[in-house]
Amino acid sequence: MLEVWGRPYSSNVIPVIWAVAETGIDWQLKLAGGSFGKLDTPEYAAMNPNRMIPMIRDGDFALWESNAIIRYIADIYGKEHLSPTNQKMRAEADQWMEWCQTRAFPPVIQAFFATVRTEPDKRDVSLISKHADEAADILSILDDHLKERLFVTGDTFTIGDIPLGCVAYRYFNIEIERPSFPHLEAWYARLSERPAYKKHVMRFFGKTPEDWAALEESSATEGT
Repeated sequence: MLEVWGRPYSSNVIPVIWAVAETGIDWQLKLAGGSFGKLDTPEYAAMNPNRMIPMIRDGDFALWESNAIIRYIADIYGKEHLSPTNQKMRAEADQWMEWCQTRAFPPVIQAFFATVRTEPDKRDVSLISKHADEAADILSILDDHLKERLFVTGDTFTIGDIPLGCVAYRYFNIEIERPSFPHLEAWYARLSERPAYKKHVMRFFGKTPEDWAALEESSATEGT
């Protein structure tokens, strides 16, 4: 059975879990990282010398780095519906996955840490506004791209939607000012109809560090 090592509230683990869930295969969550530990053990280091999450183990094969894992899952278990068979579409999906990692994810996760992961009385309003503006500037590119298409690579959901879909959930559910993004919002609404997205991405993550810690602790029942 395929194993996903990580925490179900981790921003880098969530896209992997979502990708696996979209395939319908049997899989198991192996809790690791944060309060769950295990990363400093020799056994884990033998699988992932970075001692970070996520990591998967598929039989005797171990793989780390979230986008690489998503591509592997799609190619091995989701070829019919996650991995585009058209090479140009696949390249476009890869392009947007990389764009997510380098451009869209950083300002959104910084806004997330400046709000949800910071005590209310210690939040820097100007810093939050700065991250929100940066996120909006970047996501306006995606909004324009989605003007005449249902999903990132066209009319079909693919791996290109997965990392960005996770970023979108955080962006639309943190307490920041956001401009209107009609095409981005419509795409987000379409993703929200997918059962795997609802279950594994659309998790309430709280509004304070205490909320976050309590929710993550409660996730201990989800894996081993």
